[in-house]
Amino acid sequence: MIKFFDLHKNDKKLHPIFLKKLKNLLKNGDYILGNETKKFEKSFSKFVNSNYAVGCGNGTDALILALKSLKLSSNSEVILPAMTYCSTYLSVVHANLKPVLVDIERNKPTIDLIELKKKINKKTKVILPVHLYGSAINNNEIKDIINKFDHKIYLIDDCAQAHGSLDDNRKKIGSTSDISCFSLYPGKNLGAYGDAGILTTNNKNIYNALSTLRNLGSNKKYSHTEIGLNSRLDTIQSLILNLKLPHLKKSNEQRRKIANKYDAEITNPKIKKLKYSKYAVYHQYIIISDQRNELTSYLDKNNIQYGFHYPKAIHQLEFYSKKNKECYPNSEILASNGLSLPIDPKLKKKEIKYIIDKLNSF
Repeated sequence: MIKFFDLHKNDKKLHPIFLKKLKNLLKNGDYILGNETKKFEKSFSKFVNSNYAVGCGNGTDALILALKSLKLSSNSEVILPAMTYCSTYLSVVHANLKPVLVDIERNKPTIDLIELKKKINKKTKVILPVHLYGSAINNNEIKDIINKFDHKIYLIDDCAQAHGSLDDNRKKIGSTSDISCFSLYPGKNLGAYGDAGILTTNNKNIYNALSTLRNLGSNKKYSHTEIGLNSRLDTIQSLILNLKLPHLKKSNEQRRKIANKYDAEITNPKIKKLKYSKYAVYHQYIIISDQRNELTSYLDKNNIQYGFHYPKAIHQLEFYSKKNKECYPNSEILASNGLSLPIDPKLKKKEIKYIIDKLNSF
């Protein structure tokens, strides 16, 4: 069986170091917002070329904290893509703001900027693009759109799948928006061994607000100046993240090599490929087929694992209003016909060849 992603295989060389450091941590009891967390925040901000980073409990909390830090009124609208993980949408609702959906581009996993312009009005306070599958949208293009309006619109990007990605101007994702939000879930390009997240910003006031909000609205014990969240990046997760961060660039390069191989050698006309950004990090590699059910059965028979990211667009999810008849055709096509191939950095050459050969024989 070719696994979709093998976390143990990817990290096993780090396990002896991790266990040794964990023993030391257990001795000193430095569990919450400890030195390893401070070290990771500093290292990660340097990695993405931002001024500041704030660790938190998970990627969903990162988005909620980012939105809450802006202190927007409850009628404020937040524009986001219709194709993303549910957390992007739910974070807007949990921040007591109004989500507004926009379709993605045809044959691309990122928000359609032409459609985006149509949805902006005086109530629009945040644009929240998603660098889905590690394909980077160019934030400068969104800033150009924002600058044409005479009221303040913030740019918060969901970078949950884009650790190490660059935009078309070779700017690091995590450094080009007002606030960037990363998930550090175990299966991400950079993942912890449990839930974890981090935010980056270049604005000191936003940094201070985020630091307070993630710690129950407190920056001093027993003094709570804001209604915050209990969402702190714990020291044990920070420890493993500090070990893994130096290896992220090499891991991303391997993902790109596999993606390039898929791009060049999957030639079956029944299979279409998404167009990714130039410096994508391929958290997922998606193919499109209108024979997806038959293809998944075929892959099962040939012992190739696969995934769905995601089988429903936001407006198709159960919590979304059943009375709403919105239509986002490009998101719907990706949801119904998209399939994720293995892109594990530890895939062997013969495994990659086997996957390609089987797809071409389908």
